Amino acid sequence: MSPAVSPVIAVIAPGAMGSAVGKTLANHGAAVCTSLEGRSPASAARAKDSHMQPASDAEIAGADFILSIVPPGEALALARRLSPVLADANRKPVYVDCNAVNSQTVTQIEAVVVATGTPFVDAGIVGPPPKAGAVTTFYASGTAASRFAELTNYGLDIRVLDGGVGEASAMKMSYAGITKGFTALGAAMMLAATRAGTADALHAELAASQPHLLAWLTRQVPNMYSKAYRWVAEMDEIAGFVGDDPAARKIFEGATEFYENIAQDFATEKAETDALTAFLKRES
Repeated sequence: MSPAVSPVIAVIAPGAMGSAVGKTLANHGAAVCTSLEGRSPASAARAKDSHMQPASDAEIAGADFILSIVPPGEALALARRLSPVLADANRKPVYVDCNAVNSQTVTQIEAVVVATGTPFVDAGIVGPPPKAGAVTTFYASGTAASRFAELTNYGLDIRVLDGGVGEASAMKMSYAGITKGFTALGAAMMLAATRAGTADALHAELAASQPHLLAWLTRQVPNMYSKAYRWVAEMDEIAGFVGDDPAARKIFEGATEFYENIAQDFATEKAETDALTAFLKRES
C-alpha cells in the first residue's frame, strides 16, 4: 500500500521509456512532472497522456525524486544543466541516473550531482518500457539506493545491489552488451548471407537447428530499426566499459558503426532494413 503522502517525482524526459515510467508512477498514485524544454510536440503529447505535468527546472529541483531517463550522450549534460537549481534547493531530491552509461561516465555524473549536496543513485533499466505484460527492472546501487527502492510502492520493480555507484551501470552494460551486441551480430550475418545469395539456406538451417535463436532474432531485429540511432551512444558506452580488453572494445566499436549505418538506412532508403525483414519473413 502506498504511503499517505505521495511523492513528487520528476521524470526527464518523456521519451518512450520515460513517459511509460511516468505513467506507471502516476497510475500508482504518485505526482509526476517532467521537463518539456526543447522537446517536440510528440514528447509533449506523451507527457500529457502519461499524466506528467510540465515543470520548470526550479520546480523539478523541488521534487522528491528526479529520474534521469535520456539518451546516454545527454546524461551528463542534464546533470550539469540542473546543478544550479539543485544547489539552490533547500530540500534536496534523490537524483537517480537511469541511463545506459558505463561506470566511468556515471561517476562523472555523480560528481556533478553530489557537489550540489544532492543524494545520488546509479540505476540501470533492463527490459522494455513498462506496460501490462512487460517486465521492466531497475537495478540500483549507491548509498541512496534504498530510498529509491521506496518507489516499489508506486509500480516500479527495483532491485538494490550491494555495491556502490557504478555497479548498477556495470550490470546494465553487461546485459545490453549481450542482447544488443548479439542483435547487431545476428543482423550483420543475415545481411552478409543476403549479399552472398545464401539467405534461404541460412534461414532454413536456423529454423532446423536453432529455432529458439531464430525466434528471438525475429522478435528483436525488427524492433531495433527505430531504436538504432539511440543504440549508437550506448555501444560507445559499452566499448568504454570493456576498454581493458582491446579485442572486446573493437567488437563494440564495430557495433557502434553498424547501428550508425542501420539508423541512416532506416531514415532514408531502407535497403538494409527491408533486406533484414525479408530474411526473417522467409518460410523454411
